[in-house]
Order: sequence, then C-alpha cells, then structure tokens
Amino acid sequence: MLKIHRSGPGTGVVMAARAGDRQSLDHLVAQCLPLVYNIVGRALKGHADVDDVVQETLLRMVRGLPELQEPSAFRSWLVAITIRQVRDRERVRATARARNTRLEEAEAIPDPALDFAGLTILRLGLTEQRREVAEATRWLDPDDQDLLSLWWLEETGELERAELASALGLSARHASVRVQRMKKQMEVSRLVVRGLGAAPGCSGLDETASTWDGTPSPLWRKRFARHIRGCPVCAGLDRKLVPMGRLLSGLPLLALPTSLDPARVLAAVTGSGTPPSDLGTHHGLSSNTGGSSEPARAAGVGRSHRANRRRPARRPDRRATHAVPKPVLGGAAVALVAVAVLVAAHLTPGSSAPAAKTTLPAPPTRAVTASPSPSPSVVRSASPSTSPTRTAAPTSKPTRTAKAAAPVQVASSAKKGVGVWSFNGASQALATSGASWYYTWATQHPGVTTPPSATFVPMIWGAASVTDASLAQARAHGPYLLGFNEPDMAQQSNMTVEQALELWPRLMKAGKILGSPAVATGADVPGGWLDRFMSGAAARGYRVDFITLHWYGGDFRTPQAVDQLRSYLESVYQRYHKPIWLTEYALIDFSHGTRFPTPAQQAAFITASTKTLDSLPYLQRYAWFGLGADPSKPSSGLFTNGTTTTAAGRAFQAAH
Repeated sequence: MLKIHRSGPGTGVVMAARAGDRQSLDHLVAQCLPLVYNIVGRALKGHADVDDVVQETLLRMVRGLPELQEPSAFRSWLVAITIRQVRDRERVRATARARNTRLEEAEAIPDPALDFAGLTILRLGLTEQRREVAEATRWLDPDDQDLLSLWWLEETGELERAELASALGLSARHASVRVQRMKKQMEVSRLVVRGLGAAPGCSGLDETASTWDGTPSPLWRKRFARHIRGCPVCAGLDRKLVPMGRLLSGLPLLALPTSLDPARVLAAVTGSGTPPSDLGTHHGLSSNTGGSSEPARAAGVGRSHRANRRRPARRPDRRATHAVPKPVLGGAAVALVAVAVLVAAHLTPGSSAPAAKTTLPAPPTRAVTASPSPSPSVVRSASPSTSPTRTAAPTSKPTRTAKAAAPVQVASSAKKGVGVWSFNGASQALATSGASWYYTWATQHPGVTTPPSATFVPMIWGAASVTDASLAQARAHGPYLLGFNEPDMAQQSNMTVEQALELWPRLMKAGKILGSPAVATGADVPGGWLDRFMSGAAARGYRVDFITLHWYGGDFRTPQAVDQLRSYLESVYQRYHKPIWLTEYALIDFSHGTRFPTPAQQAAFITASTKTLDSLPYLQRYAWFGLGADPSKPSSGLFTNGTTTTAAGRAFQAAH
C-alpha cells in the first residue's frame, strides 16, 4: 500500500491537551473531527444521527483525555470510543423505533444523500473500478458495516491494522480473519455491481433480478453471486479487476458537511463559546413539523390554489441525441472544505465502460400557451408529437439598473436546490447561487459544470427516456434517481398510471434511491394520479423511496402562500408517510393567463418559504424553479446571466 501522511494530531498535541492547554485541546478536537466523521458516517450509512454521534464521541474524548495513559495510543483509543458510540446509538435506535408515532418517524428518516458510498463517488470523482468498489460496500452484511468503516480507512492509509483490531476489541489474528471474510464479500459484490451495470447485460441475470426491488442487500448478493458463478455469459466479469488495495490507497478523507463546522463543534464540545442551537440537528430536522393539524383543510388548500393554471415552457426536448463528453462529477453537497486532492494519478485505473450516448436538451425556448387549460401546459418546439422545450437562456445584456445591488452573503442548506437549464453563465450562476443540489430534467447536465458546492441528481423524464443508456448514465451520478416528470400532464411526460407501473421495475434495477413520479397537481388527492400509482406500486411490491411533487402558488401574499405550501406538503406526507422532495416551486398564478408577482413579493416568498421548508422533518429537499431568468420579461428565475441576480436570486442566495 502507498504510505501517505495520516490525518490527525501528533503526540505532542495530545500531551499538551491532556495537560490542560486550551489551544491544544481546540486543535485536537478540530484535527480529530474528519477521522471521526468518516468512521461514523460510513458505519451509520449517512443516517440523520451522524452529527449527534460525532459530537458525542468528541465530547467523550475530551472528558476521558485526562485518564489516557499513553498519548501514543491516542488514535486507537479514539477509534475505539467512536465504534462504541456507533453501537450504542444503534441499540438506542432499535429500542426507540417501536415507540415512534408515525409523524415522529419522520425525524428518523435517513437522508440517503449522505450514504458514504454515494458521497465517495460524488466527491472524489472515482474511476470506473473505484466506483464499483464504492457501490459494492452497499451489499455487505450488517455485521460488517462497522468493520467496513475501519477497513476503508485502513486501505486509504488513515488507520493501522493494530488500531483497527483495538477498536473492535479483537486480537490481531481474529481481526485479520474478519477482514479477509469481508474482503471476499466485497469481491463478490464487485462482480454483482459489474454484472448489473453491464451493457449489454446477461439475460439470465436479468431474469434473476426480475423480482428484485433494486435495493442492495446481502440476500440478493448471494442470489446474484450464485447465478454469476455458474453462468458462461457472466464468466468474464472478473477480467482486469484491479486489487482493491491499489484502488483505494491514496484517497483522502471526505470533507466535513457544514453541519459539522469545526468552530461550531468546538464551541459545543470544549465550551469555548455558546453552542449554536441547531448543532446536533441534521439538515434542519426538528420535531416541529410546522404543518397544519387539519388534514381536510390541508388537502383542500393543496388543491384549490393549483387549479386552472397555465405554465411557461421550461423543459428540454428529450429526443435529440448527442455524444456526451465524460461527465464532471460533482463535489460534496454541503462541503465545508472542497476536496483538493483527487485520486492519486500514478495508480492504475480500472477498465472503464464505453461512454454511453445520452438524450440531451434541445436549445430551449420561452413561450406561454395562449389556449386556456385547467392544468399547466407548454409550447412545443415543432409539432404536437415533439417533446416540450424549456425556458430560454438569456443571451442579451441585462437591463440597466440605477445602481448595483448590495453584495449578498451566500448561504447554503443541504435541502436547497434549483432546476437548471443551459444558458450563458449557467455554471457560474449555479456555483454562486447557494444551491446544494440541482437537476436538469435529464440524466446529464450538458453545458453546466457541477461546482464543488453542489451535486447533480439525474431524472428519467418519461417513457422514451427508459433506455439502457439513460439508466447507465443515472447510475454514474450518485445515490438518487428522480422518476417521471409530470406524467399527469398531457404537455409533459403524459403517461398513464399503468404505463408508469409497467416501466417502474427498470428504474428500480438502477439500484438508486428512487423518487416517485413528480405530479403537477393533486398529490394528496384520493384516487388521483399519484395515489393510484402508489397503490399499484404497493400491490406489486415495487419500491418508491420518497415522494416527488411540484407546487405553484397564485396567492402572492407571503404568509398565505407559505401556509398553503406547508399545508399541501403536510397533507401529502399524512397520506403516504414517506420523505418528500419538492422539485419545482415558485409563485406563478395560472388562473387567468400567466401572472407573476412583483420582484419584491417573489423575494419575500423565497425568504419565508425556505425557512419553513428547512423546518419540516419529512421534507428532505426542495428546488426553486429555476436558475435562469429572462431579463426582458417577468419570471421566477434567479440569474439573468452568470453574475447578475434578480431580487429572487439574492433572496435565494441568502436563504439557509
């Protein structure tokens, strides 16, 4: 293994901190934080409790430091404390799980975006075989997850074998046996990942996977491995496999999320200041839902304000096919410090699959339909059979203002996202928007470079997008996959419930955390499109991991609009009891033509609504519609070019 400098404090810092030097103690906590976060995050697979466990681990470390006899054994001691805290939290969660009420369960919903396999892929831009190793970790037995968190750090040079064994309370020999057994599971899992992602695939493996729900598990690893061992088609999957040690050595630790800002953790753990009130909460989760306790009222509001509306054209043509350059993989969703050191260049990369073709957006256009419609509609670029087009990229100079707007301090939130299409300066606008994630209504992001501060989430837009190439592209972009876009709209993906259910198993087999089709209206309506889809999925045993929906408000009074949005979301959650993503929202009145609020009203709504959305425990993400704005006409957009913000854009930047 390549020997690299390990992170963490030296013996001198430990001794000074143990002797009571406050500055050394602060340095000790700050230097230990990345190591503890990487162990806890991987062991808990990104559960919402990660921040709490990290903070409690460091608190116990500080309290126990005066009793540490051998400063040279500090790392082994710290890792042992970390693993003990992970196990304690698992026991507490298991005990409390049975007592949770249904709404309280929202507090325990893990945010799959923090899955460390997905984060490793996203943040470090892994080559194909390194990506397969990261994906393979999801298939391990539960008993091996703690060992995985330590072994991964051993392979990357952060831990020694003696530290690993000490942390688990095992002898060196027993620890080696455990590691070898897990590595065998990992090798099998790599073949499973490779086989499921092969194009063209094995028909026999596809048949075996016909009843698989798309969620990696030890049981399905064994079933797939049984097929692979006896299949002549799958016999070549192990060709050119690079040893895992060579693939992983030299990888840096994952950067900390903003929720674990070292200054804030230091304040809470060492008492060097007043601990922030939100430290220990995860992504803004709290026990207060902020929603209405009257489901009937919520359902009514959720429907009435969305009726009889028309919407500007905004989505790309999915049928134009182009060759795509190798995608630029995104950085951390909420990284405090960008990962500057990527995979060591001198290591031998694995064989990569050929670059797939993809369906990309056509040059967008902006227009509004003139014909009245009870639901939103869009202008088509050519004939009624073509796919819808999207908001025009502003290419002209922005209108002049009397004076430049005051600089805005950009804030970030793990929930805050934006819908993006290609326009002049889109990449720069995205990087400075404060969005932690974005999507393009497609499986790629042509013309948009993912900044270190954001992640890209792919979408399978409609029936024509369910192709091997599109699904392969989706698999390359992190843990999430968004389902069909507004299938309840004739002007959008326009799918029947039966058609969507027939295609859904192919989306599940992508192995991603899968969002429901994003309906335009009526997500809370009994017997509505989404309700029938969810009932059909449950009857067939299909997996839907979270609910995706859209909302546009025609009441431009800020308190009323925020209340209507919150009530609608609460009603949807009460119906399905699943995490929710709000992937399009803004103030636009479609009841009589298309009417926008004043810039000040739109900005005020962004400020108030984001605070409410961040407080809802079941609302995992939201995306404003959208990043681009036409400077010549009213819109809900945030940027007219790469640097010029609208009033809404400045409010969005400041929202957190």
